[in-house]
Amino acid sequence: MDDIIKDFHDLTEIPPFQQMISDKKYMDTEEYLDVLQMNIGRKCNLICKHCHVNAGPARTEEMSREVMDACLTFAKEQKIVTIDITGGAPEMNPHLEYLIEESSKICGHVIVRTNLVILLEKEYEHLMEVYARNKVEVVCSLPYYRAPEMDKVRGAGAFDKAIKVIRRLNAMGYGRNPELVLNMVYNPAGAFFPPDQEAMEKEYKQKLLQDFGIEFNNLYTLYNNPMGRFGAFLRKSGNLNRYMKKLFDAFNADTVEALMCRTQLSVDYDGQLYDCDFNLAAGMPVNGGQTIFDVTGEPYQVRKIRMDKHCYACTAGAGSS
Repeated sequence: MDDIIKDFHDLTEIPPFQQMISDKKYMDTEEYLDVLQMNIGRKCNLICKHCHVNAGPARTEEMSREVMDACLTFAKEQKIVTIDITGGAPEMNPHLEYLIEESSKICGHVIVRTNLVILLEKEYEHLMEVYARNKVEVVCSLPYYRAPEMDKVRGAGAFDKAIKVIRRLNAMGYGRNPELVLNMVYNPAGAFFPPDQEAMEKEYKQKLLQDFGIEFNNLYTLYNNPMGRFGAFLRKSGNLNRYMKKLFDAFNADTVEALMCRTQLSVDYDGQLYDCDFNLAAGMPVNGGQTIFDVTGEPYQVRKIRMDKHCYACTAGAGSS
């Protein structure tokens, strides 16, 4: 379990997340699953400051074909609506193309989360065609619409590379053709909250179109979850208590019913199951500790969701889940 979970227990002025849920049925999953999220590896070409899974070039963990096949079997059995592929940089898993092709046969909605920059590398640039051919929804993280702010998070030159990739995706129809969805994600660069999503989306669309001729579908503004590198930054900078208090003060009970963990299951590279990617980062497997191999061929069972104080990041403001 991540050390920061232990630190949460010292924050006595912030009540356990479970105490904030008035209707206890929301502490359980729904009786069905919509989304199967697959974290197919920790390897990444970048070392982002807010990464909750500590991904980077030195990481070697990656999902095998065997685990992928078990996930695909499970998705078919449970009539999964969306397969959501994340990492690390998913592109660095050698089986990604196989996973996309097979996933698109099973469900109508496949998502790949990308840092964009990876798609300029010769080894991976063909994957843009794979995405388009399979009508994959591309969700890209773009920390800001100007170079100085983004390069501070991603490293020198990251912004210009990302813009180049988005232009290529636009040329292929992404963000323009209704069947080729290009969504962006904004995370704050420090220990502060994101601005209003609707206003930020309008600003992003205006600036990116005006300055670079870029188009996209939607922008999602997310609260940084206090896990991984961002959690380490909060501790090192002495901001953990203040940030957690801000998340607690921003708790919105109306977001609880629609929390992603209620209709989603996350699978790590080794097949271990988690309620969400943040619990994965925290080292908190599902109650019972099952793997994907344990649940294939079995009827779906409602489970009690594992919760801790990092869950406040998903219920702050308008919700970040």
